[in-house]
Amino acid sequence: MRAPIGPFDLARPAPDCLAELVRPVAEAVRAWRGAIPAEQILYVDTDPEIADTAAFVAHHGQELLDQSANCVVVAAKRGGETSLAACLVPSAGRVDVNGAVRRHLGARKVSFAPMATAVELTGMEYGGITPVGLPADWPLLVDPAVADMPYVLVGSGRRRGKIIAPGKLFAELPGAELVDGLAL
Repeated sequence: MRAPIGPFDLARPAPDCLAELVRPVAEAVRAWRGAIPAEQILYVDTDPEIADTAAFVAHHGQELLDQSANCVVVAAKRGGETSLAACLVPSAGRVDVNGAVRRHLGARKVSFAPMATAVELTGMEYGGITPVGLPADWPLLVDPAVADMPYVLVGSGRRRGKIIAPGKLFAELPGAELVDGLAL
């Protein structure tokens, strides 16, 4: 089937291609019971060499910048304790780490989690981290603009491939919280 956004002629329902996904993402898709059927989570195969947003939209079309989101892992510190969370913002913006994230998590300091930590604890590849399949005990802060998009292109857990799903799905993921002003 053709993808609802982007120039992708072959989009497959994610439940039909679990072998293409990393374990935590495949398990999340397999267990999905949200209001939006799992069959509306689509997988498209893409070149891992152009997985980063700028290269991806340069290759596949600038309009995808307004139809995609980036998921980043942050480390919040408070009282000698560090906790992790994920943030999902439109790709055209960036995460307000020192403002909205810090306030929402009640942290003294927030920074992007080290790459090795993010990769190890998510079971995903750096540059492909997706909100689908994150550790269940992590907060997932979602900018409302993402949830309002008809369809959103995000990483698949690997640098190869992307997921396309209705924006509302991301507000239904475990730990998801809509946070106004999350994206700058």
